[in-house]
Amino acid sequence: MTEHFKMDAPATEHRLDDMAQGLVGAPLDRPEGPFKVTGTATYANEWQIEGMVHGIMVRSPGNSGRVVLANRDAVAAMPGVLAVIQDDRLLRNPAQGTADAAPIQGARHADYTGQLIAVVVAESFEQARHAAQSLTVVLESGKTVTVDPDTAAVEPQEGQAVDQGDLESAMRDAAHRVDVVYSTPSHSSSPMEPHASIATWDGDDLTLRGSYQMLKYNRNELADALGIHPDRVRIISPFVGGGFGSKLGLSPEAVAAAIAAQQLGRPVSVALTRPQVYEATMRRSETHQRVRLSADGDGRLTGLGHDARVSNLPGETFAEPVLQASHFLYAGSNRQMSLDLVRLHRMCAGSVRAPGEAVGVTVLENAMDELAHEIGIDPVALRLRNIPETDPESGKDFSSSRFREALESGAEAFGWADRPGLKERREGEWLIGYGMASAARINVLMESQARVTLLPDGTARVETDMTDIGTGTYAILGQIAGDMLGLPRDAVTVVLGDTGLPPAAGSGGSWGAASSGTSVYVACEAIRRQLAERLGVAEPDLMLKDGRATYANQTQALSDVLKGDEIAKLGHVTPGDTSKAVRQATFGAYFAEVAVHAATGETRVRRMHGSFAAGRILNAKTARSQCLGGMTFGIGIALTEEMAFDPRDGHVTNHNLAEYHIPVNADVPQLTVALLEERDDWANPLQAKGIGELGICGAAAAITNAIFNATGVRVRDYPATLDKVIAGM
Repeated sequence: MTEHFKMDAPATEHRLDDMAQGLVGAPLDRPEGPFKVTGTATYANEWQIEGMVHGIMVRSPGNSGRVVLANRDAVAAMPGVLAVIQDDRLLRNPAQGTADAAPIQGARHADYTGQLIAVVVAESFEQARHAAQSLTVVLESGKTVTVDPDTAAVEPQEGQAVDQGDLESAMRDAAHRVDVVYSTPSHSSSPMEPHASIATWDGDDLTLRGSYQMLKYNRNELADALGIHPDRVRIISPFVGGGFGSKLGLSPEAVAAAIAAQQLGRPVSVALTRPQVYEATMRRSETHQRVRLSADGDGRLTGLGHDARVSNLPGETFAEPVLQASHFLYAGSNRQMSLDLVRLHRMCAGSVRAPGEAVGVTVLENAMDELAHEIGIDPVALRLRNIPETDPESGKDFSSSRFREALESGAEAFGWADRPGLKERREGEWLIGYGMASAARINVLMESQARVTLLPDGTARVETDMTDIGTGTYAILGQIAGDMLGLPRDAVTVVLGDTGLPPAAGSGGSWGAASSGTSVYVACEAIRRQLAERLGVAEPDLMLKDGRATYANQTQALSDVLKGDEIAKLGHVTPGDTSKAVRQATFGAYFAEVAVHAATGETRVRRMHGSFAAGRILNAKTARSQCLGGMTFGIGIALTEEMAFDPRDGHVTNHNLAEYHIPVNADVPQLTVALLEERDDWANPLQAKGIGELGICGAAAAITNAIFNATGVRVRDYPATLDKVIAGM
């Protein structure tokens, strides 16, 4: 039986506040943790299937032209080679998140350097790799293509534009103003596990073991790409070794594996090499951003302008939503915003962790720091003075906001009051600086389903195709079910990552925990009602704890209440009126201390603190880990991460972990995180909001603002590498 819940009104019951089991919110370990650390968790390319052969993808050497495999017959005759496949169904680029249909297909024409245009299959991985490397790819074309965002044609994104009041007049009449331009480069998700798939056919039915984040969409995308019905496709993905957005949509290796397996009648494994992950999955778009701020003599914003330019491949509709938080983060009656998209023959741009706010809030927070310096006001005080009471554009109330508390408590925890003035602190050859920034991220509820079964022995099973990409899904769904059904955590089994299970929201957009968690909650409420009906009591009068039901001065084991039966309920949540009635968002604040070497410009982050408010925290340990990861990503954006493209043909020049510099242990100090107590009735019955991406949204700005405090140097072209810092010194 399906229990459907539509989020049309605030959920004011707060049932999880008083559940006797006390699991939700506790810093519990991940139940799958032992499997991961012992190497017994099976990832996408680790399944051992009888008769399996191996495929290696082949890349395009250029960004335009008809693809010709010049020595195809010779490669096909190499030892062990089973097939050289060039098929019109191969994906040109990955699908965008929630695409629900195949992206642009076709392997006969190249649109960017590194595009995967063929797959070579052989008996062994080594034979396939050798053959793929031996294949000569020729592009027949004479046309010029665009790889420079500064010269590409611009497509204004009309739905993103805001023109409210008169910003030009506000800037002209302001007591204080800033008008600055910042740029950020492309970023790579760089998940630890490369994209990989193993395809097996049983007649007309396809099973794909893959590394994906949003299975209900991925199944439809794969079926559409192959021209078959989704009911014929099953995707299995119990463990995902990181995604960060790059595994939201279907990637080329999945379709290649499926086509090859069908053609050969054998299971086929296709895993992307590390360079192919960098070249042919998703990148965050580079951005060019202009921010204008005007303020009166008291430091209150009278105007806010934010104009951004981003890029993508021809035919793709995704445009990095740089302005998302600028719409609501600060007050200011005169507002002007625009987003332009340019078409580049570079790899596809799509969602990388915290799309939009990761770079948009960062630049806005740099501009706010510049304004604070211009006014001569403390940066925290400037932000506190400009927190809007309602959404400054729509006038809607905020569903909940502890933005002020995050700023104030974060400043106190960090010791911000002791911050020195500009270039005032030095330790030997190191210049010491302190910076801060705000954090903000939109909050979303998505349709999601989960089945919960209370078994005859008094244990429970939770089933949904939701994925765990390292975020703690196995833990939190078990905690919710355990609290609602009064069971110890080890009495709840959570089964994830299989499209044969009820379709969940998927891991993306920071909506996974709250959306899938609500579906579990709804199913458990229905089970509680049926238990109460069996016992002849009102459901609110039923207490469940430690596998026992207490009611009307009686106590029974759940197994005795069930009497050999099981109770299974399907929880189904859909967004409703609350998603439009109010502005839903999460907030926070970062504080950083850096040391900049006076002779070399090298920057080291010495300590960093983040305070965050994201509704009810479902698991304090996994939530903290998400914030730590986001702040680490912020260190990368600030100091090291940059995809470098050759200006001649747009190919990625640093397509490996050696040259794309993600932060490593030596780059990351001991980070501290404070999670503020909050409940958001408008979000869902859990009163929880997304936290996975909040930790990155503005984090880099705290570091670059600290560099300015230490040195007086503003680096407006990210990342703030030592050459840029020393040039200003």
